[in-house]
Amino acid sequence: MSAFTIDPILYEGRPADCTGRDPREIACYDLLDRLGVPFFRLDHDEAPSIECCAAVEARLGTDICKNLFLCNRQKTQFYLLLMPGDKEFRTKDLSAQLGISRLSFAGPEPMEEYLGVTPGSVSVLGLLNDPDNTVRLVIDRGVVEGRPFIGCHPCRNTSSLRIATSDLLEKILPALRHDPTYVSL
Repeated sequence: MSAFTIDPILYEGRPADCTGRDPREIACYDLLDRLGVPFFRLDHDEAPSIECCAAVEARLGTDICKNLFLCNRQKTQFYLLLMPGDKEFRTKDLSAQLGISRLSFAGPEPMEEYLGVTPGSVSVLGLLNDPDNTVRLVIDRGVVEGRPFIGCHPCRNTSSLRIATSDLLEKILPALRHDPTYVSL
C-alpha cells in the first residue's frame, strides 16, 4: 500500500484549474462561490483509515464530521446524519429521537441517486443533488454548537473543505432548501 499523501498547501477557495476534477466537485465550488461563502480547501489522496482522516483534520484546522446516509426499514425515507467523528453511532438512539422504528445504512445505489455521491464521499454538500428534498437532513447538535467551522468533502473524498458553521446554517442550507432536524446523540 502506498503512503497517504496530503498536499502541503491549504488553499483558499476553488482550484485555479479544475481540469480533471469531478463535475460534482466543481458544482460544489460553483454553489459556494454563488453564495459568497469563503472556504479553505485541502487536497489529498482518498483516506483509507481513521489515521489518515486525523492527518487531514490536523492540516485543515477543523474536524471533519461523520456523514451517514440512512434509511427506514422499507427504504422509502432517507436521512443524511451529520455527527461528530469521535462519537459512536447507535441507531437505536437516533431512531428514538426521530420516531422511526428502525434505521439502517441506505447503501450505494440510493446514495448515488439522491446525493450524487459514492461511499466515502458523503457530505452535506451532496444535498445540492437533492432538489426534491427526498433526503431529510439530521444534525447532531455537537457538530454545530460551539464549533466555528465544519469540515466536509465537496462530493469527492479527495478534497476536504473548512467552512464557517454560520455559513453552513445561514447560507448553504437555506439555498439548498434543506431545514435540518437537530438531535443529541
